[in-house]
Amino acid sequence: MGVISLKINHMQIQEKMSVLELIKEMGKSGVLGAGRLNQATELLAQVIKDKETTVFLSLAGPLVPAGLRKIIRDLIIKDEIDVLITSGANITHDLLEAFGGNHYREITGNDEKLQEMGMGRIGDLYTKSEDFEVFEKEITRLFSEICEDKTQFSIKELIYEIGLRLDDENSIVKMAAQKNLPIYSPGIIDSMLGLQLWMYTQENKLLLDAIGDMNDLSDTVFSSKKVAAVMLGGGLPKHYALASNLLKGGVDFGIQVTMDRAETGSLSGAPLEEAKSWAKAKCGSNLVTVIGDATIIFPLMVAGAWEINDDDE
Repeated sequence: MGVISLKINHMQIQEKMSVLELIKEMGKSGVLGAGRLNQATELLAQVIKDKETTVFLSLAGPLVPAGLRKIIRDLIIKDEIDVLITSGANITHDLLEAFGGNHYREITGNDEKLQEMGMGRIGDLYTKSEDFEVFEKEITRLFSEICEDKTQFSIKELIYEIGLRLDDENSIVKMAAQKNLPIYSPGIIDSMLGLQLWMYTQENKLLLDAIGDMNDLSDTVFSSKKVAAVMLGGGLPKHYALASNLLKGGVDFGIQVTMDRAETGSLSGAPLEEAKSWAKAKCGSNLVTVIGDATIIFPLMVAGAWEINDDDE
């Protein structure tokens, strides 16, 4: 067999290029991060347009406080994702803003000084303890409303009930409830929301049935003709998205955006091809991993995918 040789074309940047035009130039080079970003964008456009593909979106890391909140909300509004799997922290930060709080930048002072100021730091973004005080008050009030007639919920059901009671059109949790889009958060206890759940149960009755979510999730997997998993970051949300699809031989499509490395054997940094050995991704599945910061990569991917699909209409 002869060697296949394709030429790398050097990218050419023009004034006033659209996002998609820039990504296509990256695709003309076809290699390294530029080539993978183009592949991921094209695959994202394909799966969100194909109504026979169930799209799982998993979120790990501080993606909501870092500015992706409205992008995720818009994907829900446009019916371009079908299942959302996230850390409890991203739900917490979505609710913090729904209750009137904010996330902040350009705060000066070392971490000890920040603690004295009532500021918490996540990289170079910040939260105010007074916003969390409002969060604690409001979420406790919602727990009381939700538990008036019922006290046992799956995690998905509890998040849905919270979403029904929010008054913020920018909220991911609210929009998901309005669209009846399921949000799964298997690690919800490991968050400020989880802490408030525990505190509420010290004097009130509220039971979470974590296993109950698997009934609905497995129904979704088995009823889907094809499944695409779009995974931002790794951790538990990534594993939950992939492992739930093991029930049917794995996902058909996968997009991973991560900064983690594979050498330690962690799932977060594992190449998606490794999932084939566990039947979490099908043999022959279309898998793309982009190494990079999801707060940079994902907005470009979404903008490019929307432009592709708009051009096709």
